[in-house]
Amino acid sequence: MIPGFSSGRRRFSDLSEQEVLALAISNEEDDARIYRQYAQRLREEYPSSAKVFDEMAIEEDEHRQRLIDAHKRRFGDVIPLIRREHVSGFYARNPIWLVENLGLERMRAEASAMERQAETFYRKAADRSSDADTRKLLGDLAAAEAGHTEMAGALEAKHLGGEGRADEDQAAHRQFVLTWVQPGLAGLMDGSVSTLAPIFATAFATQDTHTTFLVGLAASIGAGISMGFTEAASDDGELSGRGSPVKRGVASGVMTTLGGLGHALPYLITDFWTATTIAILVVFVELWTIAWIQNRFMQTPFHRAAFQVVLGGALVFAAGALIGGG
Repeated sequence: MIPGFSSGRRRFSDLSEQEVLALAISNEEDDARIYRQYAQRLREEYPSSAKVFDEMAIEEDEHRQRLIDAHKRRFGDVIPLIRREHVSGFYARNPIWLVENLGLERMRAEASAMERQAETFYRKAADRSSDADTRKLLGDLAAAEAGHTEMAGALEAKHLGGEGRADEDQAAHRQFVLTWVQPGLAGLMDGSVSTLAPIFATAFATQDTHTTFLVGLAASIGAGISMGFTEAASDDGELSGRGSPVKRGVASGVMTTLGGLGHALPYLITDFWTATTIAILVVFVELWTIAWIQNRFMQTPFHRAAFQVVLGGALVFAAGALIGGG
């Protein structure tokens, strides 16, 4: 540490027994609050998973009360104010808005990780404690957190039977496809196909790789911005259920730009025919990638998706080559 400066954090090994107990109380409060926010976020679309998180929050409240009772018996009514962020190297929770935006599976995974982290914390604290009563207390807390993990599984079995879990997983997958895959695929198709003509027309007309690259860069970025704003403005997602217009706009805009840049970047190579050969190979990979995505996420038969995409791409490429070579 630089002399004269302080990080404002204390090492866990320097905490007193009372402070460790106070830290455990604040941890339980935070985790219960997180579970309730998960439940609120999921209640409309995934009611069964919301019930799981509601009951997990209730369990956290009960354990917090047990910790408070233990603190009162040992140290009195005044609980020191100490939280995770006050302890150096202590595990942190991800911001709630980050996890919410990543969907149901991320919430489930995050909850599982939260319980494992809490159990590890209590076990390590018990291992370093030399006081018999404190060691027992921390060991009991570790066992309680391990029980939380088992309880989460039991609650999922209770509220999310095979059919319920499958229904929610299917709904989550559908939402992922509508919000991210569909607009991203539309953008990739537009960026890959619509920029073929201007890029290859410029290439064959000028045989100047630098000029071709600049045209491809401008076309890709311009198309990405246009597609992104069009997707975001076309549907607010409220009635269609397609999700956040910002997410859809980002997915569409970024994939459009990448689709165009794929066959523009080879023209950074100064040799014209080398750059053009590589660009044609990249186009081939892009078109087959689009066909694969259509087959994987949109359930389009692969041969039909490949025929449509490759035929469309070939026609646009031929148009660009003919115009540029004319």
